[in-house]
Amino acid sequence: MRGVASAVFCWLLLGLAATDAETMLLPDALTFPGLALGVVYSALVGADGSFAPLQWKAAAESLLWAACAAVVILLIRGLYWLVRRREGIGLGDAKLLAMIAAWMGPMQTGLILFLGMIAAAVYGLTLLARRRISHAANSGAATRVPLGAFLCAAGIVAIFEGESILNWYLGFFR
Repeated sequence: MRGVASAVFCWLLLGLAATDAETMLLPDALTFPGLALGVVYSALVGADGSFAPLQWKAAAESLLWAACAAVVILLIRGLYWLVRRREGIGLGDAKLLAMIAAWMGPMQTGLILFLGMIAAAVYGLTLLARRRISHAANSGAATRVPLGAFLCAAGIVAIFEGESILNWYLGFFR
């Protein structure tokens, strides 16, 4: 059953990554059902990872972590708007991170947010450097980066290697 759940989650992430990379949009038609499936998965698996009858506490925690993840993105979005007076992160990214948190929980979601932001920053800086070298771009044109695509890629990494990455990192504090 876990393999089927991982396949469904990967399918959602791949679809969202491709859509965001092409259109800079993360459609609600994928994020909202993905969020609901993440809550149902959490209710079936529970916090301890064992399958049992519906575990309502685990489903409620999944919803709580989803809401917290969305709030983190909304806070970053709001702070960016206060500083720059323009939109930086879209609402779709908040819905995407909420979906990811419903499936993965708080530790994995933090890892995904970190890895996705680092990858997006490296990509954005590379685009800016290439623009400056070629001198072909407008100096005032904004560089847009599809953050959702990087969050999705980080999510897929976390599905397969997230636990070992977290254990490696947390080992520095033991």
